[in-house]
Amino acid sequence: MIVKVLDLEKDKVRLIIKGEGHTFMNALVEELLNDPDVDVAKYVIEFQFSDPELLVTTKSKKNPLPIVKKACKRISVHCNELIKEMKKS
Repeated sequence: MIVKVLDLEKDKVRLIIKGEGHTFMNALVEELLNDPDVDVAKYVIEFQFSDPELLVTTKSKKNPLPIVKKACKRISVHCNELIKEMKKS
């Protein structure tokens, strides 16, 4: 996954996540919004084949980059658990 940081402040980050689409971005935004430190999490795909831009703002001036990384790791864990369950069936 290639990530380009467009804007980084104490409590806000704007990222381009290359090669991802609505499926991953919806999951990431949902996971981010479950985090009590996240104030806003949303993305936009400007054109049909453009890379999505993610905006995350946090409460209490927390650094949003580690929060985004942790959300991605949680998604990976959920996917691995699903794969294990499917193999059992």
